[in-house]
Amino acid sequence: MRDHTYDHIPWKPAEIEHRYGEGVHILADPFLLGQLAVLCAKGTIQPHVNRLVAEIYRSLVKVAINTEFPRHPVSMPTRMIEHTPQGIFQGEVIDPETRAVTVNIARAGTLPSQITFDLLNTVLDPPLVRQDHIIMNRATDAEGHVTGIDVGGSKIGGDVDDAIVVFPDPMGATGGSLSTAVDIYKHEVHGTPRKLVALNLIVTPEYLKRVKADHPEVIVYAVRLDRGLSPPEIFDTVPGERWDEERGLSDKQYIVPGGGGFGEIMNNAFV
Repeated sequence: MRDHTYDHIPWKPAEIEHRYGEGVHILADPFLLGQLAVLCAKGTIQPHVNRLVAEIYRSLVKVAINTEFPRHPVSMPTRMIEHTPQGIFQGEVIDPETRAVTVNIARAGTLPSQITFDLLNTVLDPPLVRQDHIIMNRATDAEGHVTGIDVGGSKIGGDVDDAIVVFPDPMGATGGSLSTAVDIYKHEVHGTPRKLVALNLIVTPEYLKRVKADHPEVIVYAVRLDRGLSPPEIFDTVPGERWDEERGLSDKQYIVPGGGGFGEIMNNAFV
């Protein structure tokens, strides 16, 4: 005899309502929103910056794992098995035989990717987990406007066939970095991934439009949506309802309200 309570675990994250289409998950999590607000506040500096980034990402990664990763049933004896044959937990857990790759989009993505890598190694069979690295930065003109993405190099440790590929990058601003990174995995890396998942602290309407236009199969998870430069009447509409009128980027492509340049802030390197 067994208890069937945990045979199939219904789990769905709390999300805000939006009109950006399928595959976009903007969390409705007061705890994480509070942590993110402190992280983005003007007076927050190191070491609190990286501590908060790490704490928020641990929660965000768990949401993605619970939602996107496959499960399988287990029957695992507890310590009570020495005293009774009923000392066995039976239920559904994350399948440890899942391949996963986390991609460090340096430099803002370095710490988030490491947090993701370490957490994945606790729930999956570690030989099936890998961390790759791509060095890229914004290309700007003389006035500081973003003109594209420069890729400085990469270290990719193998194929991605049937792997869940995760891109933990804090600021989803223009979508250029993510789109470029996904292009690399589609065209330069062998194998067909099971899923492509972006994990962002903040996203803009512009980011979502670029990602969904370039790579509609990418699944996006974000703690917050910022559209602070939209016309005032937009703030009374459901996000995405008047997508073409929404704006979250300044003229120099920084997120508003945002939190500044995370690559600079997280590394104390304001260049």
